Amino acid sequence: MLTDKVDDELLDTAGQQLKVVSTMSVGYDHVDMEAIKKRKLPLGYTPDVLTDATADLTALLTLAAARRIKESIDAVRNGEWREWRPNWLCGSQFTQKTLGVVGLGRIGEAVAHRLKAFGISQVLYSGRSEKPEASKRLQAQFVPFDELLAKSDYVIVCCALTKETKEMFNYDAFKKMKRSAVFVNSARGGIVQQDDLVRALEDDLIAAAGLDVTTPEPLPPTSKLLQLPNCIVVPHIGSATLETRDQMGLMAVRNLEAGIQDKALPTSVL
Repeated sequence: MLTDKVDDELLDTAGQQLKVVSTMSVGYDHVDMEAIKKRKLPLGYTPDVLTDATADLTALLTLAAARRIKESIDAVRNGEWREWRPNWLCGSQFTQKTLGVVGLGRIGEAVAHRLKAFGISQVLYSGRSEKPEASKRLQAQFVPFDELLAKSDYVIVCCALTKETKEMFNYDAFKKMKRSAVFVNSARGGIVQQDDLVRALEDDLIAAAGLDVTTPEPLPPTSKLLQLPNCIVVPHIGSATLETRDQMGLMAVRNLEAGIQDKALPTSVL
């Protein structure tokens, strides 16, 4: 699983008897790929199956952060809900707004498709390369990262964690965003410089954040992120539907079975 570090130490301990590695995840940044390649081991993963579940959760986080749901729930619990007030707990809606997606893969496209239903008028995206087919389906525009930050009302992170994307969302990046912008990350915690996100929220550089992923995981209860009224954090539950987790488990087992029998893995990274 994502919480299991597959590195030289683990692989050396397993020894020559090890025939296959299978991870119950679509991401494999917890796996030392050079160590796997060096030993010529097949690596199985579970792609595609969690797209809808993760996209649903990402859209939910975006809506919740935009409409200040955390503060609203706290207000009910704390007895702050009194008479109706015109300006109390006013968030932002999606009508005629711009969505920026960092990493327009399957999940990024699925998120954009869902949020367009709420009135998003323009979709921008950035990444390693342009995606003509997805661009056409979404009527989206491929732009440089800095332009996406400057123009987007909602910035959604759906890219993989790589050397290039590690901590790409730092204080300088948040400074380039609109002060009314909502930031959502359902990809990997390491894409964000977390202390800088805390500073950005405290300094009102952005309006709100919604996170399904953090660094570390689990996030300590003492984390400043949890103390901020405009930051919603959930415990990495993007793929947490019964349907998706059942399918992920089956895929992981089938990869193991194939590897043990010296057959090609049904869903293989290597």
